[in-house]
Amino acid sequence: MELIQQLGTTLGLGLLSGIRLYLTVLAVGVAVRFNWIHLNESFQGLGILADWRVMTAAGIACSIEFVADKVPWVDSAWDSIHTFIRPVGAVLLGVAAFGNLDPALKTILALLCGGVALTGHSAKSATRFVANHSPEPVSNMGLSLAGDLMVPVATWFSFEYPLVTLGVVSVVVLISAWLSPLIFRIFRVE
Repeated sequence: MELIQQLGTTLGLGLLSGIRLYLTVLAVGVAVRFNWIHLNESFQGLGILADWRVMTAAGIACSIEFVADKVPWVDSAWDSIHTFIRPVGAVLLGVAAFGNLDPALKTILALLCGGVALTGHSAKSATRFVANHSPEPVSNMGLSLAGDLMVPVATWFSFEYPLVTLGVVSVVVLISAWLSPLIFRIFRVE
């Protein structure tokens, strides 16, 4: 049961990393640093995120992303670049989170974490791409602010309710798989 709870939390962080990697790293780091969440023995590897150097780097990158994400088309360019960065970051979070597991199982679960991050990133990128085609500027800014607010709350939720988080991640992955052909057709038309 502990492995399933650990999987729920880690896949939740993976999904959030696909949406906002730097904010996820910063949120976990700050929460651990100020004891808002307590890492049990299985998550001790994530304690590195509370190091001031990691939090500083994540904070700077998060600030840049915050600004870039508010500007139509700049956000899509930023997302394009981060198609490679976010899943790799999620894999690294998965490796840290699954630190005390068998190496083969840890590798499989870390790759799963990266795949979930790519799913979250793809869903976010597609949504923002569609919003950029909207004639009014409010939807793009609203989606960006919603992401900024959702990540810290969902990070806490991932640690407090890992089984529910696992269910949410599963539903998001299934919906994304179901919508992928439609999204691909929209991108191909554009």
